[in-house]
Amino acid sequence: MRIVEIQLDIIIDCVPVPHDLGPYLRTLALDGNLCTLGYLGPQTVDVMDLLIGRKRLSSAGSGGRRRTQDMLDFCAEHAIVPDVEVLPSTQVNEALDRLSRGDVRYRFVLDMADLAN
Repeated sequence: MRIVEIQLDIIIDCVPVPHDLGPYLRTLALDGNLCTLGYLGPQTVDVMDLLIGRKRLSSAGSGGRRRTQDMLDFCAEHAIVPDVEVLPSTQVNEALDRLSRGDVRYRFVLDMADLAN
């Protein structure tokens, strides 16, 4: 069996909870950049993960309404979509139970359409 090592120039990290940045930094190519967007709390980084391969760690705000709309337009034009699981809002308790069990691959989206009268 052949194992292929993937190296990326940039990773946009949208994980909204504390997590280890090491695996992401080690996946970056030489002079790669890890841009964190999802978690707003304190984060610990092993400096060696940055030094080996001259990696960079950056962050960015939302960019405001205009930039956000530009990004959404770009995604629509290029068929870039998020990987989410959509549940009707009536299944919110099931979603919370699954979150507590760690049974969510990416993110849940609750569809509020079932609340319309």
